[in-house]
Amino acid sequence: MPELPEVETVRRGLEARATGRRIVDVEVRHPQVIVGSAELFEQDVRGVIGRLDRKGKAIAVELLALNGDAPHYLLVRLGMTGQVTVVSRDYPLEPHTHARLMLENGEEIRYRDIRRFGRLRYCTREELEEIFSGMGPDAPAMTDAEFLAALAGRRTPIKSWLLNQGRLAGVGNIYADEALFAARIHPLSEARSLKPAQARELRRAVEHVLRRAIAMQGTSLRDYIDIEGRPGRFRIKLKVYQRTGEPCPRCGAKIRRLVLGGRSSHYCPRCQRRRRRSRR
Repeated sequence: MPELPEVETVRRGLEARATGRRIVDVEVRHPQVIVGSAELFEQDVRGVIGRLDRKGKAIAVELLALNGDAPHYLLVRLGMTGQVTVVSRDYPLEPHTHARLMLENGEEIRYRDIRRFGRLRYCTREELEEIFSGMGPDAPAMTDAEFLAALAGRRTPIKSWLLNQGRLAGVGNIYADEALFAARIHPLSEARSLKPAQARELRRAVEHVLRRAIAMQGTSLRDYIDIEGRPGRFRIKLKVYQRTGEPCPRCGAKIRRLVLGGRSSHYCPRCQRRRRRSRR
């Protein structure tokens, strides 16, 4: 599933290729990927593309009206297999292409999604602010104080806490595993059990891993590509994710896998020892 680095890579690509371009026509080929009416979506998603913002795993594309009305927004969530590309309008149409946004310069933005878990939504500024307010702070920008306050009193395993988008926006399975490894914290450790120094180290690890992944255009495991159709290059830097049975790059112990909340977690049993709460 695309996480913050992949979504930020797509945002930057769209910013470079589409900012200032006018959307002149829209075709919805599969209404399931549209929130609300597909017919209204086709009518309303018009105007000049302005700012492109991101929070967590969501991209907000500002749509500027030609008559000077207040801007509206296209909210893009890639889900598990969503892809956004910018191509020439006569480029062959690939299977599972569910929406096309035609631009005035002869190019178009295409949304392709094999599993159709991603969503496109046309919304007002007020609706966008409400959606963003339901998310936690954007992971790379979270401060130590915010991180410590959000952890306080939480009994949930730290891996589950990292995946909670209401607490911390943008981190998914890949980068949670990598950050926990970098901070030497077991995925099953209770969030509230982390000492302040450990919590600060984990916050720095989250930020560092995400920024490194962004610099390499994210991680491609199966479906993710950038807007030019290129895979991300961070996979070669992964230390533990999907490396079950391989030697830990730090100590040589075999990487283990456990299932937490129906999702795989990968860790080093030697570097990431689990501290159990003492009993009286």
